[in-house]
Amino acid sequence: MTSHDFPVLRVAGRPVARCVTRPELPARLSPRPYLHPVTTLSGTAVSELGPADHPHHLGVGVAVPDVEGHNFWGGRTFVRDQGPTELGNHGTQRHAGFQVCAPDGFVQELRWVADGRELLRERRTVTAAALSSAAWTLDLAFSLTNVTEGSLSIGSPATNGRPGAAYGGFFWRARKEGEPPRVFTAGLDGEAAAHGAHADWLALAGRTWTLVFAGATAATRADPWFVRAAEYPGVGSSLASAERLAIEPGETVVRRIVTVVADGCLGRDEAGALAHEAVMS
Repeated sequence: MTSHDFPVLRVAGRPVARCVTRPELPARLSPRPYLHPVTTLSGTAVSELGPADHPHHLGVGVAVPDVEGHNFWGGRTFVRDQGPTELGNHGTQRHAGFQVCAPDGFVQELRWVADGRELLRERRTVTAAALSSAAWTLDLAFSLTNVTEGSLSIGSPATNGRPGAAYGGFFWRARKEGEPPRVFTAGLDGEAAAHGAHADWLALAGRTWTLVFAGATAATRADPWFVRAAEYPGVGSSLASAERLAIEPGETVVRRIVTVVADGCLGRDEAGALAHEAVMS
């Protein structure tokens, strides 16, 4: 094990996120690299790892519940006309190395493997940068390339028959507090309105912290948001919402989310301004 196996991201010299590259986890949790803890500049944790309500929620990362029938999300698999079912179909994202590893970010190579076979090859680029004295940005881009000889498709519980459950792709399991965080976009308020919506940015605001998620490319902004607040706080960008996403041999799917991590419970105008600055900078 090298010193780069657990790189720590820093902003203005302060540690703000830790990358775990080779977690020792049961197969049913779909082991994969993740960021945790992620904190505000003042040190408030805004991510959670393996909470009791969903042990397979691993901080901040990329997870997909259905890659050609293989579960890279963890936990049970939603089976049409049967519901959530415990299956032995879990895959693993294997850290293959860093192309770049620095205090302000890294470029990571991963192999998505199931049943001893590599299905997808991922390049993940993560960058941390200061935005203000009370906010910083976590820029996470990932590319998934089909390395098999046949077509692969990405699905979700929604495409498999469970309405409203189009999770899969970028996912941030946020800090759970006594009261659910406020959810809003530029024009929508509340979990019910924002869930499944297409919006340039979406905010999750707790008591003393705010996360503002923004799609940084046209393809990313075309994906709807997956939002949970009352049951647990989490935000994702859905790769497969209404239909499965096909990836042909050698083809690559690319997405990029920039997240503002801010101290304080921000309002709509301030969150929107920070989202715009984060994506435009």
